Amino acid sequence: MNKLFAASGVALIASLSAANAQTEIQWWHAMGGELGAKLEEITKGFNDSQQEYRVVPSYKGTYPETMTAAIAAFRAQQQPAIVQVFEVGTGTMMAAQGAIVPVHQLMQEQGANFDPQAYLPAVVGYYTDTDGNMLSLPFNSSTPIVYYNKTVFEKAGLDPNTPPKTWAELEEFSTKIRDSGAATCGFTTQWISWIQTENLSAWHNQPIGTEQNGFGGTSARLTLNGPVQVKHWENLKRLSDEGIFKYGGPVGGDNAAPMFYSQECAMYMASSASRAGVIANAKDFEVGYGMLPYYDDVEGAPQNSIIGGASLWVLAGKPDEEYAGVAKFFEYLSTPEVQADWASFSGYLPITQAAMDQLSGFYGENPGADTGIKQITLNEPTENSKGLRFGNYVQIRGIIDEEFEQLLSGSKDAQGALDAVVERGNALIAEFETQNQ
Repeated sequence: MNKLFAASGVALIASLSAANAQTEIQWWHAMGGELGAKLEEITKGFNDSQQEYRVVPSYKGTYPETMTAAIAAFRAQQQPAIVQVFEVGTGTMMAAQGAIVPVHQLMQEQGANFDPQAYLPAVVGYYTDTDGNMLSLPFNSSTPIVYYNKTVFEKAGLDPNTPPKTWAELEEFSTKIRDSGAATCGFTTQWISWIQTENLSAWHNQPIGTEQNGFGGTSARLTLNGPVQVKHWENLKRLSDEGIFKYGGPVGGDNAAPMFYSQECAMYMASSASRAGVIANAKDFEVGYGMLPYYDDVEGAPQNSIIGGASLWVLAGKPDEEYAGVAKFFEYLSTPEVQADWASFSGYLPITQAAMDQLSGFYGENPGADTGIKQITLNEPTENSKGLRFGNYVQIRGIIDEEFEQLLSGSKDAQGALDAVVERGNALIAEFETQNQ
């Protein structure tokens, strides 16, 4: 018995020694709930796959809260090795020279298995510099699509398997739905900024700023008050006045989803990553999926949509052994198996072609699940549809919401509201440029 305890003690000490020998890597993130639990599961898979490193994920609140916490920690020299930053924080992270280690540099220095060509251009384009070098690793990337109520479509005499392709069709379908009494509202939407302004512009190959939408440098300025954007905001105002469109509120448009779930609105423009939530809440009707509508009189439309979500940034000032572990972890996150599992669970887009190929069976069994990936890869991204990169853009999205509400209230017309977005937004960008020269 004593020998058994002695042997067990030796084994325990050896186990503890091995654990203590592991290099710990802190990862701060902004995913709570089911997504946070899945993130923990993925991390455990990596930790169990090898003995050298242990990644420790820590939930730090919302995207802005997580980014703010990481910046404060860096100033106090207590930063994590990895931080999850939402896509509109990219410009801020890039400008923090000396605070980040670009992913392409990290992977090269660590001799990691890393092929930039393996990643989907439409996904990684948001996170590359003008030379095509990857600055951060995409983790949770989504794009907006159209969810629609097939039951309401049938009641209105519409083909339940045919979503609207153009904005003219969407208006026509919405009018039939309302006039038939199948639903009182045609459509609603999340994110006026992300979906109805930024993606609207990319989908129609229209710039929203100079210098390749900010990719060319901090001297870029907003130009999202062009004819196509103004026309679209005018239409949204008119359709709102007619009761065909119902506004879901500022920021993410949190009131939009309930209007779709309750069958008040027949169509809902939202993130592809909302798919699981939509299916869970659409208990009394069948859900259909479609690409974003486009204006067929705009040359080059539809082009491709752009992503939302977040990427993983590596912060400077950590020991080399931690960076070796980060590189191994990023290799693991990029494997087709991990990517396919994450995408099928969450609705986020796979980041590599290999992962997309592995998901072909899942997409075949789950019609509509591939709508986002089809839409974002519809055409090779242009300078107008690669994404956007401006400093202080988190605050600029707030300005877009404020000016859109001015439009809906009748205080401003579409041109005036978008002119104000440009003027107010460019003042913030100029301030950012001065601070980061």
